[in-house]
Amino acid sequence: MRLLWKSVDKMRCLRKRSTLPVLTFLVTSLLFFNVYMDDGYVLEAEKRPLGDTLTHPANSERYSHTLRDLSNFSGSINVTYRYLAGVPLPRKKYLTIGLASVKRKRGNYLLETIKSIFDQSSYEELKEIVVVVHLADFDLVWCENQVQEITRKFAHHIIAGRLLVIQAPEEYYPSLDGLKRNYNDPEDRVRFRSKQNVDYAFLLNFCTNLSHFYMMLEDDVHCSRNFLTALKKVIASREGTYWVMLEFSKLGYIGKLYHSRDLPRLAHFLLMFYQEMPCDWLLIHFRGLLAQKDVIRFKPSLFQHMGYYSSYKGAENKLKDDDFEEDSIDIPDNPPASLYTNINVFENYDATKAYSSIVDEYFWGKPPSTGDFFLVIFNRSTKVSRIKIVTGTEDRQNDILHHGALEVGQTSVETKQGRQCTSYITLGEFKAGSIEVNKVDYKIGFDIECIRIVITASQKEWLIIRTISLWTTQPASQ
Repeated sequence: MRLLWKSVDKMRCLRKRSTLPVLTFLVTSLLFFNVYMDDGYVLEAEKRPLGDTLTHPANSERYSHTLRDLSNFSGSINVTYRYLAGVPLPRKKYLTIGLASVKRKRGNYLLETIKSIFDQSSYEELKEIVVVVHLADFDLVWCENQVQEITRKFAHHIIAGRLLVIQAPEEYYPSLDGLKRNYNDPEDRVRFRSKQNVDYAFLLNFCTNLSHFYMMLEDDVHCSRNFLTALKKVIASREGTYWVMLEFSKLGYIGKLYHSRDLPRLAHFLLMFYQEMPCDWLLIHFRGLLAQKDVIRFKPSLFQHMGYYSSYKGAENKLKDDDFEEDSIDIPDNPPASLYTNINVFENYDATKAYSSIVDEYFWGKPPSTGDFFLVIFNRSTKVSRIKIVTGTEDRQNDILHHGALEVGQTSVETKQGRQCTSYITLGEFKAGSIEVNKVDYKIGFDIECIRIVITASQKEWLIIRTISLWTTQPASQ
């Protein structure tokens, strides 16, 4: 069968050699004047031959890319990929976005997803991302049609090195017949989810060295505006902490962020257990094995599921993420800081959790007394433009700060009670458990090193500080 498949593949590729060069010539001619002359739009591609960046014959050895097996779980998997469109740039980007797509019986959302990624990104953000699409269907005619559509709609992104289309040939896949029927799934369901694990493994393997971070999306997703800027803020806020996977959607394999250095291990992991369970379940085990016990998910969600029909049998799939927001640019910066309080902490609801945007994390303390404080000390002096603090939660609306003031200070020193600022200025008082101050940098004449919440009257209720959100301009001192 494999020899037969290869012979059919060669016959199809003969047809591709006759159609794709014509398509490439036409697109190249049009783009030469309309895109390539626009030096400001085509970013890194100006010095590369235009014809080298568009579609390639599916069996072209020139554009094959072999990753060698290093015989350990941190090494690459031995796969020779077909480059169907685009070639990687030599410079590492900040973020790779990976999509694996197969032919659906009903509906096709891949082109909409790619369009959303690019349309929702600014000019500066586009410089830092590369999108890799793995066409993981064994129907080569469908793959050819998809490549032609992608090239027609996104040729300038391909030329600029922002979009690659690849395929891992069928001969590299493990057996998809006679698999274990865990969870009493029917055979076709087991085959579908097992192949999906392998699809993702090959995609992860390919993307290992393209960027510093990797984001997995599905092929039926809508993105929030400026999602990369929001991602960068979150990553900066996690500086100095350990994490394996950050989540920016509550659904499936959407919006899951990794360090690129972990991709080889994750690819091996998916291959080792490809027939055991669905990929989103395997992810939970993977982060647990790498010692991230808890989910680290952020609100608002940056990605929304938009597909109505599932890629499995075309079944209806109406799942939506109710934490999704179209405009995510208002996510706070929260620069690196240390947090202290003399309020008695309840269980593990410690001070740092008030400074986190992770879902369901907050500070919770026993009833505070007059003079108690909650202190944020930045790692370095910072220009702050906006401060917003919210206390209490929807289900514990009485656990708010009833009487308190917000203060800011400069020049921290070591004291017997720990680091403190030498002097403070009061910005305002809490009302109904919250406070928000805008244009902070215009109201005070110094860069801030400390932010302090002071309890001005004792209360019988416990205190929840749900969020401390800070927006900054550039730091004045390094």
